[in-house]
Amino acid sequence: MLRRICVFCGSNPGANGAYVAAARRLGELLARDGLELVYGGGMTGIMGALADAALAAGARVVGVIPQAMVVPRVVHEGLSELRVTPDMHTRKATMYELADAFIALPGGFGTFDELFETITWSQLGYLPKPIGLLNVSGYFDPLLALIDQAVREGFVKENQRHVVVCHSEPEALLMALRTFRHPAGDKWPDS
Repeated sequence: MLRRICVFCGSNPGANGAYVAAARRLGELLARDGLELVYGGGMTGIMGALADAALAAGARVVGVIPQAMVVPRVVHEGLSELRVTPDMHTRKATMYELADAFIALPGGFGTFDELFETITWSQLGYLPKPIGLLNVSGYFDPLLALIDQAVREGFVKENQRHVVVCHSEPEALLMALRTFRHPAGDKWPDS
């Protein structure tokens, strides 16, 4: 059962206004469905839009942020709860522990780092929780192509390709996360 969704996303708004709009819509949907939001604790960009929309719609929002980033105009000061960690590694571990599922919205290196660590932990069976990409305006198409290339080249098993689900609409993605079944089998080569 999903109670808390952790969302990885950019601290910048990006070049396409559809990214911020999708973040706002996702925040509203989380609140509508009675889900809590766990996210990186920032007030800017897609992160801020997501948190503000979820809060305005009545959701509980938990921010998790490293001590070094608790500075004015970075940290969101209006959250339901703010957890401050000593470093980035502890931040990610805390977010993973709190969440029942994960969603990545468009973002940069930080979003990629969080997403790929989550995928790796899922692939290894450490964190067999649903992981979804909200593929706004095709943002994740190149990433999906790279993952498919890794499958074709024998670096990712076909069944493990499905540890990540992808949709362009937040409603469809939330439904897919609710019905997610972790793929059977393990990561290791047969020979």
